[in-house]
Amino acid sequence: MEDFWSEVAEEWALLWARSPDPARDVLLTESGVRPGTHVLDVGCGSGELLARAAALGASVAGVDSAPGMVAVARRTAPDGDVRVADAQALPWPAAVFDVVLAVNALHLADDPDAALAEMVRVTRAGGRVGLAQWAEAGRNDLEAVERAVALAHGEDDVGRDDPHLDTLLREAGLEDVRGGVVDVVWEAPDDATLVRAALLGEDAEGRAVSAGAVLAAAAPYRTDGGGYRFVDAVRWVVGAVPAR
Repeated sequence: MEDFWSEVAEEWALLWARSPDPARDVLLTESGVRPGTHVLDVGCGSGELLARAAALGASVAGVDSAPGMVAVARRTAPDGDVRVADAQALPWPAAVFDVVLAVNALHLADDPDAALAEMVRVTRAGGRVGLAQWAEAGRNDLEAVERAVALAHGEDDVGRDDPHLDTLLREAGLEDVRGGVVDVVWEAPDDATLVRAALLGEDAEGRAVSAGAVLAAAAPYRTDGGGYRFVDAVRWVVGAVPAR
């Protein structure tokens, strides 16, 4: 999986990476990020959250298991401490960050509970841990495209489950847990961009095979200008690390 994300890192940053920005901004606000806050982004991808935190005056660090993503993130947030590492073994000592966040990343860990425990471990007492994840089925326009891609590849139908992020934080021992839902928008200006994004990482032959299914599924979201506009929901949650 790390090889895949490394191979598509540049295209991912170009096509998809900015979509969750509203969720990133909510996490940064709700976790109290301000000048001097020491922030870690777990599963930082191409570095967009790091750049937004740095713009608030925070000291930022990030980790991702895909070297290609880390290379892009280092360009996106040149003053950040961005490292290649597993979310289940963060390369920092305990209680060194004020805020530790993960956006659409925790579910990619082999053991999400272990990854969350690591996030809590490196957060100081009184610091904040925050998560954001795509909301459950029925709240995301892009599910129609994801379903079409899965079926075109002979896979089972896809559907997003409620991530129950508040329960995860409480079970991890966090206090003052609060959360909500924020809408995010992703747009493609034309058919070619939509197909390229939906079939990220596929070669020309693979795109040719599945393009028709993607465009048919996306037809309800076509705009008058010939592009596409999808509105998805992201659940977010923030909790405080208790005194140890």
